[in-house]
Amino acid sequence: MPATIPAEIFKAYDVRGLYGDQIDGDVAEAVGRGFAQVLSELSGKPTSELRIGLGRDMRLTAPELAGRYRDGMVAEGATVVDAGMVGSEMLYWLVGARELDGGLMCTASHNPKAYTGAKLVKEGAIALSGDAGIQDVRRKIEAGLGDAPGGGSVEEVEIYDDFRAAALRFIDPDRVKPLRVVVDGGNGMAGPMVGPLLERLGLDLVTAYWVPDGEFPDHEPNPLLPENREFIMRKVVEEGADLGIAWDGDADRCFFIDDTGAFVDGDFLTALLADSLLRKSPGEAILYDVRASRAVADTVRREGGTAHPNRVGHAFFKTRMRDEGAMFGGEVSGHYYFRDFYCADSGTIPALLILELLSVEDAKLSELLEDYRSTYFISGEINSEVEDAEGRLATIEERYGDAKIGHLDGVSVDYEDWHFNVRTSNTEPLMRLCLESLVSMRDMERRRDEVLAIIRSPT
Repeated sequence: MPATIPAEIFKAYDVRGLYGDQIDGDVAEAVGRGFAQVLSELSGKPTSELRIGLGRDMRLTAPELAGRYRDGMVAEGATVVDAGMVGSEMLYWLVGARELDGGLMCTASHNPKAYTGAKLVKEGAIALSGDAGIQDVRRKIEAGLGDAPGGGSVEEVEIYDDFRAAALRFIDPDRVKPLRVVVDGGNGMAGPMVGPLLERLGLDLVTAYWVPDGEFPDHEPNPLLPENREFIMRKVVEEGADLGIAWDGDADRCFFIDDTGAFVDGDFLTALLADSLLRKSPGEAILYDVRASRAVADTVRREGGTAHPNRVGHAFFKTRMRDEGAMFGGEVSGHYYFRDFYCADSGTIPALLILELLSVEDAKLSELLEDYRSTYFISGEINSEVEDAEGRLATIEERYGDAKIGHLDGVSVDYEDWHFNVRTSNTEPLMRLCLESLVSMRDMERRRDEVLAIIRSPT
C-alpha cells in the first residue's frame, strides 16, 4: 500500500485525479480496501459478508485500475460482483436491483483523457459524498488499513439486457414514432448502453462518435462545454433531424439539441420531464436544484405536483429524493434522477422520455420549449475567479437585503420578477452565478452584469 495518498483526490462527489501522478494501481487498491471497510461500518456487517458491485468505463486505464479496486475489496474479504465495462447508471442499477451493499464505478466521467477515478455508492445506490463517506475512505487509508484478512471472491455478471429492460419500462415503446435523431456518444459508454434501445424503437438514427474509445479522438466527453457540442448542433440542422442527443463519458448525463440546432438548457429539460411524468402520475413531489429557472417550479405546480428546491450534487439529490418520496429530480447540469430507478441519475431514461413526449405530442422540441424560452430569460452558469468568496457573498447579501435571501446552497436572492444564486466551487477559487429575469432578455443581461460587477470587483 502507498505510504501516502494524495488527499486532493477525495472530492465532494467522487474520487478523481490524474492517472500516474495522483492515482495509480497502488492507490486504487488502497481505495478499494478503504471503501470496503467504510461499507462494513455503514452496513453493520463484517467485510466478509459484503457484496459490492464493480463497473468500469472505456478509459484506457480502466481495466488496470478496476482490477486493483477489485483486488482491494477482495483482500478485505468482500464478494465483488463485477459487471465489466458499463455505464455508471448500470452500476447503480446493479447495486439497487441485486440489493448489494455498495458499488464502485471506475470512471472519471466527463473529464479529459488523463484523468481517472471512482464513483462510490452504498446500499440502495446512494452516493457517498465528501460530507458522508468519501472522506471516511481517505481517513481509513491515512490511519493505516492493517493486515488484509483476505478470503474475498469475484462473481462476473452480464447486465446489459436486464438493465435495458428496466429502462424501457419508463415508456410505452409502441408510442415512439420513427423520429430522425442525431446521437453523439463522445466515444464514451452511450453507444453500447443506449444504442440497442434506440435501434429497437425504430428510430432513424444518425450516429457519431458512437464507439467507445478512451483516446477520445474526436472531442472530450463533456457536452456542457460549448466547443464539444458544436458538432451535434450543426449536424442536427444538416440532417434535418427532429433532435440531437449527446452523452458524457460514462453516459449518466444526456444533453439535448432541438430541431433548430439550439442547445436545450437543463432547467427547461427538467421542466419538460416533470410535466411529462406528472401527467402519468399526478400529485408527485419533484426536486430541482437551487440554480434552476422558475420554469421548473411553475410547471410542477401547474401540473399539481409539489416542487422542492435542493442542494446541487448527486449525493444530496439521491438522499433528499428518498426523504421526500420524490418521483423525479433534475439538475441544470444534466443529471436527472428517478425514484423508480433507485433514485439514481440516468442518461438513458431522459432520452426515452423525450422521444416518447415528442411522439405523443406530435410536436417539435423547439415548439415545446417556445413558452419557456419566451417567458424565462436565464444566464446559464457563469464562473468568476474570486479570492475572497465569503466577503463577496456578504456584500451581495447586504446589497440585496430587501430581497428574500436563502442559504440552501450558497446564497439565493429572490425578487418577484428576477432572482439569482451564487455558490462557491468545492474545488477551485471560483464563484458560480446563475441569474434569471421574468421580464426580458435585456433585463436579464442588465441584472447579470450588475451582480457580476460585485462578484468581480477588485476591492
